[in-house]
Amino acid sequence: MKPLLIIAAFTWTSLWITPDQQGRRQFERGDFKDAAESFTDPIWQGTAWYKAGEFEKAAQAFALRDTAEAQFNQGNAWLMNGKYETAISCYDRALTRRADWKEAIENRDLAAARAKMVEAKGGDMGDQTIGADEIRFDANKKPGGEETEITGEQAGSDASIQAMWLRRVQTKPADFLKAKFFYQLATEGGEE
Repeated sequence: MKPLLIIAAFTWTSLWITPDQQGRRQFERGDFKDAAESFTDPIWQGTAWYKAGEFEKAAQAFALRDTAEAQFNQGNAWLMNGKYETAISCYDRALTRRADWKEAIENRDLAAARAKMVEAKGGDMGDQTIGADEIRFDANKKPGGEETEITGEQAGSDASIQAMWLRRVQTKPADFLKAKFFYQLATEGGEE
């Protein structure tokens, strides 16, 4: 009897609540993937996909609208997906409609800087599929590591620095555990 009540309640609710209202409720609860699937409005759908970390889907949703804001958001999604040239062109289209848009200019400059870094290093910094050949730890090295100072053109808002740092993180949980075990082996008795 309970499944029948759930179906009846769902059907009754869907008679009074639009898909966008349903999506808004899910969005506010933090169920971004479900919200994106519920929304019919492309901007809300794109925002939900973006919050869910589905940047390509977000960019595709934003592309359904032809406004400066949609172009800006599409640029942000492509930037987070590592498609810097595509992001730059989206920001350029947004800037043709709102020439003095400070955030669009800053994000375009960030995308251009990342594109130069990729070009200089010869590869994409995001979504790496090829891992290291071998992991080695120096048992004689003092703890503390190296610090990186961000100055000049690299300096930006906290959000841009966090985004830049997150793009450099190239590990999966399996890689972390592998590194941890190699480290334990190196510190317990040396490597072969």
